[in-house]
This record gives sequence, C-alpha cells and structure tokens, in this order.
Amino acid sequence: MAMGRGRFAGRVRRLREHTLAELHTLFGPWVGVGPGFGGPERRRLFFPSRTFWLFLSQVLSADGSCRAAVRKFLAWLAAHDGVAASPNTAAYCKARGRLSEELLARRWRRVTRRVEARAAGEGLWCGRRVKVADGSGLSMADTAENQAVYPQSSRQKPGCGFPAMRIVALFSLATGTLLALAKDRLRVHERTLFQRLWSHLEPGDVVLGDRGFCGYADYCCLAERGVECVMRKNGRRSVGATPGRRLGKGDRLIHWHKTGRCPKWLDREAWRAMPDRLTVREVHFVVDIPGFRTEAITVSTTLLDPQAYPTDAFIELYRRRWMAELFLRDIKTTLGMDILSCKTPDMVHKELLMYLMAHNLVRALMLEASLRHGVPVHRISFKGTLSTVREWAPVLATTSRTRRQGLVERLLAILARDPLPDRPNRVEPRARKRRPKNYQLLNKPRRQFKEIIHRSKYRKPLS
Repeated sequence: MAMGRGRFAGRVRRLREHTLAELHTLFGPWVGVGPGFGGPERRRLFFPSRTFWLFLSQVLSADGSCRAAVRKFLAWLAAHDGVAASPNTAAYCKARGRLSEELLARRWRRVTRRVEARAAGEGLWCGRRVKVADGSGLSMADTAENQAVYPQSSRQKPGCGFPAMRIVALFSLATGTLLALAKDRLRVHERTLFQRLWSHLEPGDVVLGDRGFCGYADYCCLAERGVECVMRKNGRRSVGATPGRRLGKGDRLIHWHKTGRCPKWLDREAWRAMPDRLTVREVHFVVDIPGFRTEAITVSTTLLDPQAYPTDAFIELYRRRWMAELFLRDIKTTLGMDILSCKTPDMVHKELLMYLMAHNLVRALMLEASLRHGVPVHRISFKGTLSTVREWAPVLATTSRTRRQGLVERLLAILARDPLPDRPNRVEPRARKRRPKNYQLLNKPRRQFKEIIHRSKYRKPLS
C-alpha cells in the first residue's frame, strides 16, 4: 500500500477504531483485547490486536485458511477506507508468529474465568461443582518440525502417517467450558496428562472421569487437595480390595489396599507416605436401555455419605459423563480442531490456544442466552450457535455502532428460541452412511508410491 507516512498513520488510527467490528461486538467484553494488546503498535496493517481478531475469525470460519482470512480483511479494508493491499498471506502469517503464546494463554484463561464467574451457582450437582476429564488425540500438518516434537504412531510406516498429539481436557459439566488442557506426544499416557491438570481443581470440586483415570494414588493425591472423585472402577482393582459395610442395593463401602508396586509417575517417597488403606464407595448399576454400549457399570467414589449423595444421584451423574465426549466432538469436529494446519510446533500451540478460546467464547454466548431467556444451557446447540455467529458476523460488520448491541440481543433471543429437542435415551451409533471413495491406501511414502491401474477392480493374485 503506497502512501505518505502521515496519511498512513492517520488511516491506521482511524482503522483501529473499527477492527473487525462483528467479533469485537460479540466477544470484546469477554476477551478484553484493545489497541495496546501485545505491546506498542508499529505502523503496519497487521498490528497485534488486529492480528488477534483475524486469527480468531479464522478459527471460527468454516474455511479456516490463511488465504480466506486475508481475503476477508481486504474486503473489510476496502469497505471502510477504500484502501487496497497485497493479497499475499506472508505478512499475516508473520504477524501471527509474532503473537506471544503466553499472551494468548492469558487471554484464554481470562475468558474461562469470566464465563465461570458468570455461571456461578448454575448447574451444581448436590451443591458441588463438577469438572469432567476426558482424553483424545489431534493430528497436524506432516512436516519435519512437527514430526520431531509430536512423532506419528510407531505402527505407521515413515511417510505414511501424520504427527499426532495426545490431549486431556478438563471441562465444566454445567457450562461445557474448557477449563484446562494438557498436551504431549502420543506415547504419553492420558493418566499422566491428567495429573498435570490437578492444579486446576479446587477444594470441594468433584472430578468425573472414566476408568482410565481411576487409581489408588490418584484418589489419595486428589483427596489431599480436597477434591472428590467419581469415576468408573478400573477392572484391575479386583486385586487388593476387601468389601466393607453395605449401604443399600448395589451400594457398599470397599477398602482398597496399597500394593507394593509404585506408579511410574509417582516418587517412591510419596508412595510410601500414602496410607496403606483407602475407603471408597462403589455403586453398581445396570443399564438396560436398548442401544447403550455398556450394560453393567461400577462407579467408585470418595463421597461416602449415602444421605447427602444417594445412589440414584451417582447413576445420573455418571450418565452425564458422556457430555465430555460431546464437548470434544464440538471442539474437534464442529469447530474443526481435529486437524491443526500450522507447519511448526510453535504455531501449532498458538493455533490450539485460539481454538480453545473460540470454543469458550461460543460457550459464553450460549450461557448468556441461557441466563437471559431461562433456557437450560445444554438445550442450546453448539453447532447452531457457531452457525449463527458465522451468518450474523457480516451483518454486524456493516451496521452502525449504535445498532450493534440491539442486534446482539436479537441474536441471543434467536439462540434461546431454537432449543435442541429433548430426546432421552436416543441411540446415536458411531457409523457413517456415505461410503468414502474407493481410493488406494498410501502404504509407502508418496514419492515412492505408484498408483495401480483400475484400482476399483484390483484384486491381489493368489500366487
């Protein structure tokens, strides 16, 4: 863009006042990113605060590419000031690289704290906050830098796989907000990553998880922090346990005994200092609803009072553990975080943080619509909210500042007036109806691979 220094500085000052107005109107109070974000701003088109909003719009968009983000910015630039700039994405990509990872992490934590403060007292279980943990995996661009930090599975041939990252996420069961996330390479177990999240659990919290997080040392360490556990019983716990007092049908106290084997993640001195016996409560129930994958479930918990925490409460709570799978589906499939597109680990980490922030901001809109219009937050669709944001963003961008707030109120009313249908016990099998194309599988590096002619009719010979 060619113009004098004075004219350039004046236009930049004017453009700062309406940087991507649609996202700033929706999410500005939650994020708190202003002109001073990221330090002093030089005379450039992609200064830190604008780059942040462009990056956020990129992860929220259906396309998700840098090219689409720059094209959107060029359209906005031409509409507001009639200025033309280069469509090359290099300047924008360099600007994303200049954003500090720690700065983005602080903004994500700020959004998380504000959403949780807004939802204070909502969705408690027996007067307690419930945080649910679950693990998953992510893929990313196949580059040498990503492979060095997050190598592909050892079961895949070199050149035929993609770098893989294992994650464990901690969600708020009441709002679906992603509170914390631990990440590492594929070979690190989910239980090890779960221990990195313990600092985000507060005294009085209840942590809900599946059998992969259920262990003697985990229960003892969390009990020292004042955190209660509700997890499905690990099948290996049949050894080293003696029955205790019966509390009711399918409900009794069990004494777990410390074995001689110290967990790999725990220091031996800390293992020796743990008590030799731990009393837990086991609730056994049978799910006889057709279509459900599991029939018999045993839940182990440190909440021992049968009056304050009846058996039926645990049955309903563990059934809601499936919400963690839905939360991960929302952020990976609906939002598009399943495959990260950046080429280096440093940028992958920043992209991941932006996806986490975008997820929590969408959850913030859902919560706001729920509180203002009296609709349960779990009845508001995540995909519907995301689609609404995408469709309303151009309208908000072209509306005067005085009318934007009224449009935001209309947006929240629309979210509340279109709740998800209440369909209890609905069967949703993980199966695809549409078949993929009949392409060959890449079983060697692409440079060495040769396509077989008439692949759809190819059959391996007998000899």
